[in-house]
Amino acid sequence: MKATLLATTVLFGSVSGALAEGQLNLFNWGNYTSPELLEKFTAETGITVTVTDYDSNTTALAKVEAGGSGYDLVVPSANYVPVFAQKGLLQKLDHSRLANIGNIAPEWVDVPWDPGRTYTVPWQWGSTGVAVNTKAYGGDINTSDIFLNPPAELVGKVNVVPEMSDIIALTIFNVGGEACTDDLEVLKKVRDKLMAAKPSWLSMDYGTTDKLSSGDYVATVNWNGSTMRARLNNPDVAYGYPKEGYPLFMDSVGLLADATNVDEAYKFLDFIMVPENAAMISTFARYANGIAGSDPFMPEDMQTAPEIATPAEFVPAGRFLPTCPPETTALYTAIWTELVK
Repeated sequence: MKATLLATTVLFGSVSGALAEGQLNLFNWGNYTSPELLEKFTAETGITVTVTDYDSNTTALAKVEAGGSGYDLVVPSANYVPVFAQKGLLQKLDHSRLANIGNIAPEWVDVPWDPGRTYTVPWQWGSTGVAVNTKAYGGDINTSDIFLNPPAELVGKVNVVPEMSDIIALTIFNVGGEACTDDLEVLKKVRDKLMAAKPSWLSMDYGTTDKLSSGDYVATVNWNGSTMRARLNNPDVAYGYPKEGYPLFMDSVGLLADATNVDEAYKFLDFIMVPENAAMISTFARYANGIAGSDPFMPEDMQTAPEIATPAEFVPAGRFLPTCPPETTALYTAIWTELVK
């Protein structure tokens, strides 16, 4: 899921006409696809991959739902997979064409958002918390108050990633509610808390990895892998797990219903389930993946990184977001629309 948005389309793997077997169009989160992975895929298959980046689940859904996107594969988060499927935007996968389907780790096969992996295969998974430059603030960072009630040192210096599901969920948890609540009293608290906090924010932007690294952001809502990448550039960056509750996510790759490069798409889906290849995805973006046997190929620093190996005391506060009913999502959208005005 997730890191700096790159407003570009990138072409990987220039292959001679004699060798080229086809092309593939991947619609994915920005700064989330390993160039080395794509180069290896092209070298092995002759298939040229074009990656187009998006900045949020809602952006991806709107683009695909509008039709005629030209994309073959998309990478929605767990709570959006059922939405894509129910709208008829994904094809059911033919597992007989995926020799490596058995490499999916058992805990990621029969998942609530895609039982039996009917529509998707794993890409990466992680958490949404807060990232803070500890030179700017030395207090408790394991709280969503970092952005909902910023300490004096951080007022006017906080970025909030404009991902509705994550921000609404973090705020619901902060006020004591549960994911997908339609309790109007809770949602009024959520709305009021967000509107009161917004004047203390610097920005609402996705460009977190680079700006955390450079010190342009001293605090932001952020994803764990992006925060690890920033910390490797700037050791003052630390990741906080909000004790009030924080979202977990898994982004998975689905085959679009109107895909034109279906054979190429199946080759790519099978390719990313090879443990060594799944590790390449994780090594680039710094998130865990759902493929068994990939750990030995992962960088050693990911085995103990505090952003990846969640401290035991904060594990219970993490929870996957369910897919909310449309009427509940409409309530959240109304709050969000007012917030981003």
